[in-house]
Amino acid sequence: MLSGIILAGGDSLRMGGENKSLLILEKEALILRQIRIMRELCSEVIIVTNTPKLFLRLVDTSVRIITDYIPGKGPLSGMHAGLTLSRNQSAWVVGCDMPFLSPAAAELMLRKKKRGLDAIIPWLQGVMHPLHAIYDRDCAGHIWTLLKHQDTELSSLRKGLLWQEAVESEFQSDGIDCSFVTTIKTRDDYFLAQQHLEKTKVRSG
Repeated sequence: MLSGIILAGGDSLRMGGENKSLLILEKEALILRQIRIMRELCSEVIIVTNTPKLFLRLVDTSVRIITDYIPGKGPLSGMHAGLTLSRNQSAWVVGCDMPFLSPAAAELMLRKKKRGLDAIIPWLQGVMHPLHAIYDRDCAGHIWTLLKHQDTELSSLRKGLLWQEAVESEFQSDGIDCSFVTTIKTRDDYFLAQQHLEKTKVRSG
């Protein structure tokens, strides 16, 4: 069993303050698209946000909406809250600005997560992608230690975790497009994401 955790915080400064989770892709709010996709693999979906009222009327009651224990500490704080309250031992953690979530990629990483490993993290073209990764629920304790020491960098996760990378060749051998790590940070990114979906639709049609 797998929990899906969506980190829906941040100020979206590069988007002029527009909430990225509410951007429309193929006539669907991005966060609703993410929930729908994550449900293909996850027995529960959790949204971690410090603006819960924004989502209460948007998502159905089966989606759990929680807030950070320590507000204002970025995605690590959201991860800590989500993992602490998750019902399953393993969780698929993503950012709310990721339009191309891949259940196939998450499933591959979940299979790779052997007993004793804390996390499986995509490592694509020499870059670590801490989001769209699989984490053990017990990672919450390590994250809490980082936060207590005022360390809020996502990259700090690898310091104390027993983790393995998942690289391009592993995904590609299963026919998985590595665009799943794409994020929308700016209006240009949003436009490119829309273009990518249109091209994908044309190829599949």
